Amino acid sequence: MEHTYRLVISCPDRTGIVAKVSNFLSTYNGWITEASHHSDTHTGWFFMRHEIKASSIPFGLDQFRIAFEPIAREFNMNWHIADSAQPKKVVLMCSKESHCVADLLHRWHSGEINAEIVAVISNHEDLRRMVEWHDIPYHCISVNQSNRDEAFAEIDGLIEQYGTEVVVLARYMQILPSSLCEKYAGRVINIHHSFLPSFAGARPYHQAYSRGVKLIGATCHYVTQDLDEGPIIEQDVIRISHSDSIEDMVRKGKDVEKSVLSRGLRAHIEDRVITYENKTVVFS
Repeated sequence: MEHTYRLVISCPDRTGIVAKVSNFLSTYNGWITEASHHSDTHTGWFFMRHEIKASSIPFGLDQFRIAFEPIAREFNMNWHIADSAQPKKVVLMCSKESHCVADLLHRWHSGEINAEIVAVISNHEDLRRMVEWHDIPYHCISVNQSNRDEAFAEIDGLIEQYGTEVVVLARYMQILPSSLCEKYAGRVINIHHSFLPSFAGARPYHQAYSRGVKLIGATCHYVTQDLDEGPIIEQDVIRISHSDSIEDMVRKGKDVEKSVLSRGLRAHIEDRVITYENKTVVFS
């Protein structure tokens, strides 16, 4: 498949935005293969994502940025452009639960996820053999109350060392320090095993069981300093009944967790997610 440039824009809404961008691309014979727009009438904000055949543009990304900058200034745009031929570098973080990591590794191995998984970081050794079978480096860094600062400083060093663009908390059962949340804002994705904002925090299946809910779910969201309150990328639910035990709910929930996480990660690495305030626009 021919690679594309992904132009992603958010800006104050006004007339002429689409026309201006389209005219710019047309001037350089840009071939748009996918176009998505959304106008938020409540906030007065506009969102846009275009995919353009890279071969149709007579220059590379650096020159594109220079040529497009006057339009970006005119419309006060937050924007970026990415090349689909340059897969984003991803670090997975996990603890002992294997289902999310195994699912992402399988999707990566089969070519379903167009990313480069550069390393896996864990606070336990349990998943080392599974990860190293995929020829991916595995780093075990124990985290406890007495060494948190040192441990997360080491983790931060690894994230930088690998040139990481996206960190995925694939059931990593530790809370990231505020400094890392701030440093990597919009670049850390978490899977929470409940349909947020219901049952935030620990043991959500136990909370759901005690409430007798009929639907359980999972939420993929960006990590912020506020635990389980970051912008939501993807969610899904599965129906349960009074006859389901906590163990049944955990088993069924795992299927939802891994599918929601993979869809959320895919949306992010394909530049389909735009955050605004504490919400997201996710173009399909």
